[in-house]
Amino acid sequence: MIVQFGSCRIELVQGDITSQQVDAIVNAANSRLAGGGGVDGAIHRAAGPTLMEETRVKYPEGCPTGSAVATSAGRLAAKFVFHTVGPIWRGGVAGEADLLASAYHRCLELAVEHACRSIAFPAISTGVYGYPMDLAAERSLATVRKFLLEQQHPELVRFVLFDGGSFGAFARALEAMAE
Repeated sequence: MIVQFGSCRIELVQGDITSQQVDAIVNAANSRLAGGGGVDGAIHRAAGPTLMEETRVKYPEGCPTGSAVATSAGRLAAKFVFHTVGPIWRGGVAGEADLLASAYHRCLELAVEHACRSIAFPAISTGVYGYPMDLAAERSLATVRKFLLEQQHPELVRFVLFDGGSFGAFARALEAMAE
């Protein structure tokens, strides 16, 4: 599914984020940038050990929730990995929506700073961090849409969704925005 916003487009695909042919892949990291399971583990395994070494050297203090940092991409086809830390869901009363939006926004800023024409996102915070998929889809897509309409970069924002349920939630949210 592809929807155009100005000169930019948002694309939804179901698949493996580590196989994407884009300038930057977003890693849903923990605040220590210590590697982990889910998307984080898959990206680290595919990129190889240089990714962990680079995060340790460049960001020994880690990365705060709602922010992002950039590294090279190791063995991935991308040029960069943007490690972002999404919020842990606490019922929606601890600023989770703003922190989630901030994580996406900071990655898009990094894409502009690094002259990336394309970026691939996972569904940040929806795994072990427990953010409800429908709410995450609405907030993340609204944040990306607003950024694209204001900045007109990057040209392509791809959401790589792991399964049919997450794809469906994002498709519903994106269809509602395109109307």
